[in-house]
Amino acid sequence: MAKLRVAHIITQLELGGAQRNTLYTVTHLNPERFEPCLLHGPGGILDKEAADSGVHAFIIPALVRSAFQPLNDVRALIHLYKRLRAIQPDIVHTHSSKAGILGRIAAYFAGVPVILHTFHGFGFTPRQHVITRRFFVMLERLCAWLSTHLIFVSEDNRSEAARKGIGLHTPHSLIRSGIAIRPDAPAEPRYQGEEKRRPGREIREKLKIPEDAWVVATVGNLKPQKNTRDVVRIAERALLLAPDIHFLLVGDGEEKEAVKGYVDERRLGDRVHLLGWLKRRDDVEDILKFSNCFLLTSLWEGLPRALVEAFAAKLPAVAYATDGVKDILIEGETGFPVPPGDIEQAAQKILWLKANPEPAAQMGARGRKRIEKEFDIQEMVRLQETLYDKLVSEVPLKEHYIRHA
Repeated sequence: MAKLRVAHIITQLELGGAQRNTLYTVTHLNPERFEPCLLHGPGGILDKEAADSGVHAFIIPALVRSAFQPLNDVRALIHLYKRLRAIQPDIVHTHSSKAGILGRIAAYFAGVPVILHTFHGFGFTPRQHVITRRFFVMLERLCAWLSTHLIFVSEDNRSEAARKGIGLHTPHSLIRSGIAIRPDAPAEPRYQGEEKRRPGREIREKLKIPEDAWVVATVGNLKPQKNTRDVVRIAERALLLAPDIHFLLVGDGEEKEAVKGYVDERRLGDRVHLLGWLKRRDDVEDILKFSNCFLLTSLWEGLPRALVEAFAAKLPAVAYATDGVKDILIEGETGFPVPPGDIEQAAQKILWLKANPEPAAQMGARGRKRIEKEFDIQEMVRLQETLYDKLVSEVPLKEHYIRHA
């Protein structure tokens, strides 16, 4: 039986959940059944990893993250069309908003028989002008009509799509964005007086964080969506009542200077640490292991991978109650969802977790249990493979390209 050619298209390989999961998928599809390739825009931190992965990776120079650049977008569309005509994939699977729109249009006109899109979030956001937002909703409705199947990563996103009239008559599935969940290990000691295994010891020593310090971690790109400046504002409020807390911000991006400027202006640098992207991915895992709480202030999310990783590390979380966050962050069970922008309440919830270590540890354990199976990245790939097989069995493949020649 011939292998199925699967072309994944994503805007840029930045260090985000959608990008890491897409790269994981193309490198872990069953090589006996699938022949994957990856099409992406330039300038991502994961570009080299993609190039070295052994999977055919094609850079589309005009495919950029900016919301609307007509000339570049037309160039990207033409380049995608030509590349797909050359590859002749059986399946095109798109990710992220820009690539999701351009990639599906290109795939449709290239005659690709099966077209899927995963909604890791939406291109329309609460901060956009109402006309801009309506324009992107219209594009998503059109591209849903061009799609064979839609994939959502959270129930909240599926409900939002329905409210906006997106994909009402297009078959769809829920497939969670997964992470590599390692076998459960004994809980890391996190409180004074307990024996310590000292995860992330070098990082602690470099930042001069005492072994018994209470630590809040956040991980994500420093861009408007992640709203990292609110992390610093929340830290400032919490430190007024608990000046011994340390806040660790892992990530980089366009808002780095603004965030750093606020930290410097408020003289918070000895308690709020901006770490950038760390050299080894294991360093992030170590930071989560020696942390006590996870904080997320995103204004919109599909389903944040960083929150799932925090639950895998048995951390309770405080997060703005947006989109997919509400799927897994349950009030008093796995942490505390708070209204977006409510800095005071977020700070108070962090202080409550610090003052109540036993309930906090129980929340972390429940978070781990909640994500163990449904968010396993191997299960994510397996579900996609099963869906691919099902969809291609329902359409003629070779004949499709002949008709569009």
